[in-house]
Amino acid sequence: MPKEQSFAQRLIAWQKTAGRHDLPWQGSRDPYRVWLSEIMLQQTQVATVIPYYQRFLASFPDVATLAAAPIESVIEHWAGLGYYARARNLHRCAQQIVSTHGGNFPGSAAELAELPGIGRSTAAAIAAFSFGERAAILDGNVKRVLCRVFGIGGFPGSTAVERKLWQLAETLLPEQDMEAYTQGLMDLGATLCTRGSPHCPACPFADTCVARREGRQKSLPEARPRPPVPERTSSFALITDGTRLLLERRPPSGLWGGLLVPPEGDPADILAARCLQATELRELEELKHAFTHFRLTLRPVLCRVAAPPMLGESGREWVPLAQAATAGVPTPIAKLIRRLLKEQL
Repeated sequence: MPKEQSFAQRLIAWQKTAGRHDLPWQGSRDPYRVWLSEIMLQQTQVATVIPYYQRFLASFPDVATLAAAPIESVIEHWAGLGYYARARNLHRCAQQIVSTHGGNFPGSAAELAELPGIGRSTAAAIAAFSFGERAAILDGNVKRVLCRVFGIGGFPGSTAVERKLWQLAETLLPEQDMEAYTQGLMDLGATLCTRGSPHCPACPFADTCVARREGRQKSLPEARPRPPVPERTSSFALITDGTRLLLERRPPSGLWGGLLVPPEGDPADILAARCLQATELRELEELKHAFTHFRLTLRPVLCRVAAPPMLGESGREWVPLAQAATAGVPTPIAKLIRRLLKEQL
């Protein structure tokens, strides 16, 4: 591409010829679909999001349907996608759009950013794709692109560097073709200017990129010094009568909020509190799972009960073993249940 072309012109031309054009949420200006995809894509890769997006849309085809749905159903559709606060905020946001805005999404990035779960960058993306608004985005991929192309040092999450990046992002905006420009930034960061192995020769900025010229692709953007990751351990009682498994719904906030999990804590205390007697208590293989801010070691204990137990209070469910791993449980719990199924064979 001609060197004299502006950043935006180069990016738009590249996106139209080499960018992504077949994602299931593209080709629509429906702000509901755009919003749903943008929330799901926060900290989650496109390949992972696509099947969740399609299933979610099949069950909740519009904002009114989502707002009217029970939160438990929304959480279950989100199970396995992670970062469950997104699902709770999604539900709250849908209810606010219906109650406050008559079921219509606000038409500007500034108004969108006031809704639950929608930050400045996500609001700008929704406004650009739905309404063509000239608004800057600055997610993790965009920060990486700008830091490399313009040689911006420092940790991009720090206040000073982030302010500098926002100012730069605002100055780079084109006067038109906002959809192609915004999608181009996303595509470039996701497909070429990747974190570990950038494909510099195919980049539209290969001849002007500061990081490439100085051999700093691996060091830009600069990483934040990370403290030691806390380690946590917790026991889970896998209470089964041989055909069913006892699951309990977590509180709506906190870790795995709203999802179903086996009772957590000392197995003997759990059984006593639920008036159950075990014919077998046996520790199973531990499972380690990494979260964003800590690592959790799950210690499952098989608690086999003889008599078919009765249903307890609200929030407890006896789920058929064969269906338990897909009954709206978090990913590590699904792994434990699959191990339990092997034990039963």
